[in-house]
Amino acid sequence: MTTGLWIALAAVLVALAFGGYRARTDGRFRAHEAEPSTWARVAPATSTPPGERATLVQFSTAFCAPCRVTRRTLAEVADLVPGVAHVEIDAEQHLQLVRDLGIVRTPTTLVLDGGGHEVSRAAGAPRREQVIAALGAAAS
Repeated sequence: MTTGLWIALAAVLVALAFGGYRARTDGRFRAHEAEPSTWARVAPATSTPPGERATLVQFSTAFCAPCRVTRRTLAEVADLVPGVAHVEIDAEQHLQLVRDLGIVRTPTTLVLDGGGHEVSRAAGAPRREQVIAALGAAAS
């Protein structure tokens, strides 16, 4: 009986630690080493043109609940900030692109500068303020 209690306590502590980690890192944009034009790789997967100042590229899947929230957030920001476009790509339909770009979960958002180079990315659902800050970094 004592062993079962210790196992349950350990499981709760591990779950709390993992939840704290996810809460701290989910949706945070991180600088990404610029690669040769990421837009050139993404363009065949979409009919939407890139933004003049920046492009928000969202990778999502059909049954991803955070993807719907991210879609609304990115669309709001793209409407709010002139010269910014929002492009959504179905990860299941473009598996080779997902592998090539190192996308490991959905939603993942890439921020591309005006030249189509990736400047940052976020895994998870970012908040509006985080997206705007990432766009500010892309413009500078």
